[in-house]
Amino acid sequence: MDTITTLIEALNGLVWGKYMLVLILGTGLFLMIGLKGMPLRYLGYGFHMLWRGRKGEGEGDVSPFNALMTSLAATIGTGNIAGVATAIFIGGPGALFWMWCTALLGMATKYAEAVCAVHFREVDELGNHVGGPMYYIKNGLSKRWAWLGSVFAIFGALAGFGIGNTVQANSVADALGSGVIGFAVPHWITGLVMAALAALVLIGGIQRIAEVAGKLVPFMAIAYLCAGLVILATNASEVPAATVLIITDAFTPAAATGGFAGASVMLAIQMGVARGIFSNEAGLGSAPIAHAAAATDSPVRQGTVAMLGTFIDTIVICSITGLVIVISGAWTGGETGAALSSAAFEQALPNFGGYVVTLGLSVFAFTTLLGWSFYGEKCVEYLFGVRSIIPFRVLWIIAIPIGATAKLSFIWLVADTLNGLMALPNLLALLLLSPVVFSLTRDFFKDEKLKRAG
Repeated sequence: MDTITTLIEALNGLVWGKYMLVLILGTGLFLMIGLKGMPLRYLGYGFHMLWRGRKGEGEGDVSPFNALMTSLAATIGTGNIAGVATAIFIGGPGALFWMWCTALLGMATKYAEAVCAVHFREVDELGNHVGGPMYYIKNGLSKRWAWLGSVFAIFGALAGFGIGNTVQANSVADALGSGVIGFAVPHWITGLVMAALAALVLIGGIQRIAEVAGKLVPFMAIAYLCAGLVILATNASEVPAATVLIITDAFTPAAATGGFAGASVMLAIQMGVARGIFSNEAGLGSAPIAHAAAATDSPVRQGTVAMLGTFIDTIVICSITGLVIVISGAWTGGETGAALSSAAFEQALPNFGGYVVTLGLSVFAFTTLLGWSFYGEKCVEYLFGVRSIIPFRVLWIIAIPIGATAKLSFIWLVADTLNGLMALPNLLALLLLSPVVFSLTRDFFKDEKLKRAG
């Protein structure tokens, strides 16, 4: 077992090493240049399309708004609370700056993923719209690349049971069992309750998942943001200094202080990029599976909605967490992960901040579990057909209480490695299909300008 763990650790180091990070950032930069900065220039347009798309226009199974909420349900999770804290603890405040850079480039990647997902999607035997990397690889590239779609689906299905299921259930069980909220809930009770709630949602398929995500995600995200903004408002005089510290530490080594061991610039970049990708999933190929189900008449229009996911996840929510941690000074205290975020919020909002982080982590992790159930289901359906959907949902529900009560260090390692491997076929497909993305984008906005002129 030790030998297997060592081998997987070595593979994980390679998968999430500098070459992968360069590939992910390089793809985002290439797409951003090819799109002539459109994701940044048309950010306001994206929000307009999000609001306008609450009901949906065109063929699809869920509204563009709920497609984004399903995607955000899977991305807004432990990465926004524990991931940001880990990045700052290991890489210093400068890691947050590199998370921002990753997100800005990731907007172009997420846009391209959604455009390809909608453009190359199919309708399955049950009449549902299905898409994602496996479909745009199969339908967009030549037959010699088709095997890559199956590779992605295998990695996605297996990674889902780790990153998207057992790890999330364990995070909720730990948060509710720590006694922070006033009473310690046994892990097995948390696991059974989560399994029952998930079962009620999964019975309804993507429509039910999207409906629940459309209500839970905005509510919890706004509540978490409000708490963070209250902290920043009450410490407004310290925000400029914290921002300067984040930017300067991104280009200079962070000195050791308190419980912080210090960090090089390279470590800040590596942690910022890796945790940023873990948080917003731009490039991994998971989010386009949800966007493929959107009721839309244009791949480009859905792409502008999809790119908001990266902006909201990292530029907004992760920034709130990071700024609170830096302003509080808790990052030098020796804590890491969710414990560091909790300590920072509790220090700024005594007798209340800990509740916000604990409940936020619990709800975010549960919605991540729901979002990833859809991703895993579509990967399994691609491999084995619609007859595999019900068995998959049963296995998914059974895995929840197991994850809530188990020691998951090995599962986390395996799932994190598979999560990274998902990105390889997806990024290759995006680069090969980039001419399609550029052409669709150019034609769409040319027509938009003609409509306005007319």
